[in-house]
Amino acid sequence: MIFTEQLLRAQHQHQSLLCVGLDPEPSKFPGAWKGNPERIYDFCAAIVDATKDLVCAFKPQIAYFAAHRAEDQLERLMAHMRRVAPSVPVILDAKRGDIGSTAEQYAHEAFTRYQADAVTLSPFMGFDTMEPFLRFPGKGVILLCRTSNPGGSDLQNLRLADIAGQPRVYEHIAAQAQGPWNTNGQMGLVVGATFPEEIARVRELAPTLPLLIPGVGAQGGDAVATVKAGLRTDASGAVTGTIVVNSSRAVLYASSGDDFASAARRVALQTRDALNAAR
Repeated sequence: MIFTEQLLRAQHQHQSLLCVGLDPEPSKFPGAWKGNPERIYDFCAAIVDATKDLVCAFKPQIAYFAAHRAEDQLERLMAHMRRVAPSVPVILDAKRGDIGSTAEQYAHEAFTRYQADAVTLSPFMGFDTMEPFLRFPGKGVILLCRTSNPGGSDLQNLRLADIAGQPRVYEHIAAQAQGPWNTNGQMGLVVGATFPEEIARVRELAPTLPLLIPGVGAQGGDAVATVKAGLRTDASGAVTGTIVVNSSRAVLYASSGDDFASAARRVALQTRDALNAAR
């Protein structure tokens, strides 16, 4: 099943727009696991097991594994997610962006080594940095567009004088992703929940692309504003432009005790229900 179909199916099965981000920080692990990077797999697998019926996607952030020499644990985690939650797509948050043979190796890493269903990319070196990823049939490519960090405005909000209408950089990325860049039909965009008006603008330019939206929860993004700005349905109620709303820290570290997995489930359920109430 291709990424977009898998995503919509998981959203329907679990009645969920929620993605749980897997950003393991050993210093925040509970109890005897605290500070122990060898427990990264155990911690993340427990979160997956506790939330797998409440989410439409999981999003492991590769840096949190690589920083602790835990790439082998990430491979085990990817296999675990495919085994216990085969209907839930996994987005590898890697934000890669390079040219030629280097991009080919990054694509091989994401889709062959880790068996991800989708990967995040930086588009700022142009289309040829994306093309090797688009060669993998059915795999998702999710481009940074309007990110939730304050410094995103340094570049993303600038106007492009050489293009008719002088669109902002993020607007141009959205239009290209909806159009000529989307050669395999599996492209999406990252838009931060901290900018609901700009989510709405991206949705206007990219009416059918899935939007991966970080920033709800610990970063302060508003769930209701996010859903209203990004989710689109037709007259029958069928989704025509979906959103994937990511929450990481608020779910992962809902408790520092032995009840961390049940606490994560409780917060994930609350977040899922808040997003659904806003639909």
